[in-house]
Amino acid sequence: MSAEQQLAQLRSEIDACDSELVRLLAKRNQITEQVGKVKQRYGAPLHAPDREAKLIAERRAQAQQQGVNPDLVEDILRRMMREAYQNQQSELACVCPELSPVVIVGGRGAMGQLFAKQLTRSGIEVRILDKEEQQQDKAEEVIRGAKCVIISVPINAVEKVVKALPALDDDALLVDITSVKEKPLAALTQKHSGPVLGLHPMFGPDISHWVKQTVVVCPGRESKAGDALQAQLKVWGCQLVEMSARKHDEAMQIIQVMRHLTTFVYGQFLARQEHSLQEIRDCSSPIYQLELMMVGRLFAQSPELYSDIMLAQFDRVEPLLEEYQNTYEQTLSMLRDRDKDALISAFSDAKRFFSDASDQFLRQSRALLNKANDAKVLD
Repeated sequence: MSAEQQLAQLRSEIDACDSELVRLLAKRNQITEQVGKVKQRYGAPLHAPDREAKLIAERRAQAQQQGVNPDLVEDILRRMMREAYQNQQSELACVCPELSPVVIVGGRGAMGQLFAKQLTRSGIEVRILDKEEQQQDKAEEVIRGAKCVIISVPINAVEKVVKALPALDDDALLVDITSVKEKPLAALTQKHSGPVLGLHPMFGPDISHWVKQTVVVCPGRESKAGDALQAQLKVWGCQLVEMSARKHDEAMQIIQVMRHLTTFVYGQFLARQEHSLQEIRDCSSPIYQLELMMVGRLFAQSPELYSDIMLAQFDRVEPLLEEYQNTYEQTLSMLRDRDKDALISAFSDAKRFFSDASDQFLRQSRALLNKANDAKVLD
């Protein structure tokens, strides 16, 4: 048998294995859809972290015994799980019927639509109060009888929009989902004497499902209604992180504002270079491809939104910017002086901050890099 014939036979066997994998994936999808229906019927959370951890550990051990790379098996499992969570989104359990109807102020915006769709999937009545209803003087009609009002408007409009709201029922829950918390919560508590809650979804409107998505919870006036909404978020699979509004805003100065600002500046820098984007991409390593994706992602979205995010906390973040600039200038000085010892010392200081997490980040980033390289399109 020639080499070509041997390869043809082996490739035929590979094709048969691949076909069997597709058949098994289809069967698994059917089963996970049934799981979703059972969870919807009994109000069970979409995400079961203990079950997930046990499943992955057992399959990794099984892979090891059969001479298969456990990392490969885990990658496949996690991808299948993500698909399963997405397939289970059509109908969701409702554990907070007492919050219906919900009014979403700014409900025609991207985040407002995301919340409206998720609440509707859970069987909760959703009403929209946006510019159209305001212009038609329908605000009071829309708000009347609402048990929960969610503010989903640009940061710089929150205080004005909240102040203009018609009076809410005393037991109605007033919530905002903006990325700044102190001022919006102050506006909410001043407007409404009933329950108030601050939420910051740490994701954008383009997510395929809510499982494992982080939502920061900032207490306003605690109540059963606020607890009920948080319970609903958990059923959707969200990870809730509670902190004060002040702590939240301080954290966002680093996590959001500084990150967006440095990405914004770097994007402008690239745009002013003589090299085209294609030229830069053609000679990029996988790690730089990922960095370039994150920069490009920013500029694929709303300039108004990101301008608002950076401007909303600029007064507070200005000292951080000065510190960042000083660090940059100190590093530049080390380079000009060719002071290798100083550079190594600075590197070591930063490494101590990351501690043991640096090894974890290295492993996680390696997996991302492999996926980025796999997805590379060759002409």
